[in-house]
Amino acid sequence: MIRLGILLLFASCTTLRKSDWPKSNEMTGSDYYRIAAGYDWKQRDSLTEALVLRGNIPNFLRRFVRVRMRSIDSISGKTITTTFWAAPDYLAVGTNTDWARVHVTARLAQRLADRLHCILPTTQMVDQIYTSARVKLEPVPMYAYRDSTPTFWQHHLIVEGQRKGRKGLIAGIQKDIVQTERLKQYPNNDRVAIYGWHRLDGKPIQPLYLGHVWWYVDYSQGVRLIHSRGR
Repeated sequence: MIRLGILLLFASCTTLRKSDWPKSNEMTGSDYYRIAAGYDWKQRDSLTEALVLRGNIPNFLRRFVRVRMRSIDSISGKTITTTFWAAPDYLAVGTNTDWARVHVTARLAQRLADRLHCILPTTQMVDQIYTSARVKLEPVPMYAYRDSTPTFWQHHLIVEGQRKGRKGLIAGIQKDIVQTERLKQYPNNDRVAIYGWHRLDGKPIQPLYLGHVWWYVDYSQGVRLIHSRGR
């Protein structure tokens, strides 16, 4: 009974939740960017979708981190605590030793979330992830060829230079593609909603913004998956 009690206590206190996604090691992150260097967004999305759904992602992205979020009930005034499970980093492809963050359109982001039993975060989740992050990095704006695949690769390398091998929930490196009620104002589903990219003072560079068409992608917007079965 004592051993069982210890086991149950450990399970209830765990901060990680593993996914059951398929596994594949057919392409490294650096090979992905070498192949996709001249791709347009349609070709890049197609390659990324195939790799992610086959499980060609590093193992650390399969371990979701528990994040607690507190809010005040507008009627009762009571504090409500909820829990969700966030991917420790933004969507990436590759192997455990050679991986790279990738950038996709809003429609592919939602499609991948649906297929992987996940959801996209809200702005409140993005804020709480930043607060809870173990690794907080200063955003690095880039100004030329923002939507080109080589710039995506360059930005990934810059972030890795900042990270210096530190592990754990990371934030401050991307704007998030988010879900929001404001998307209902566009019945044709033709916009991407982005938010975040927090500076070290905790303030986001990007307020909630829906000014881009759904297929717009640049180096600064990423996909953070939230495990829908972990809420």
